Amino acid sequence: MTDSSFIHIGVVHSPLKQHSEAPIQPKYSEHEGEIEIFPEYAPGLKDIDGFSHITVVFVFHHSTQYELLTYPYMGNEKRGVFATRSPYRPNPIGISVLRLLSVDGNRLKVKGLDMLDGTPVLDIKPYVPGFVKSEGDVRIGWLKNRPETTGGVKSKRDRKLER
Repeated sequence: MTDSSFIHIGVVHSPLKQHSEAPIQPKYSEHEGEIEIFPEYAPGLKDIDGFSHITVVFVFHHSTQYELLTYPYMGNEKRGVFATRSPYRPNPIGISVLRLLSVDGNRLKVKGLDMLDGTPVLDIKPYVPGFVKSEGDVRIGWLKNRPETTGGVKSKRDRKLER
């Protein structure tokens, strides 16, 4: 069954204009911008200002195709797309946890952007660390000891500058 009833509740206003400018994950971003929630959905922002972080569900609107086996960023071996965070997915949706700096009406000022300008927003949820369950040992598969999981890589642009 296919559900195509998703609607865009807003749009990202970001200094990032091209894919090559985007950090590999929000953790490595200091970029600030705004998420504009369309006026008809603005009442849903009530009480969001009490949270320091939000989880944003969005559309990779520049992704037009996908492969089930893909080379992950900085990888030299093909992996299953569901074992990567590639934007090229059967359903081109992404999630990012961002710092919420302020709320002004229907605009959320955020920090840690890894989304391009004009990115459609599908949903926003408050980030609550205590709601994330990880019992016992957490394994990160093929990403173990990778620079992107240890903080050794900040962005594609930084990596190019290091060459």
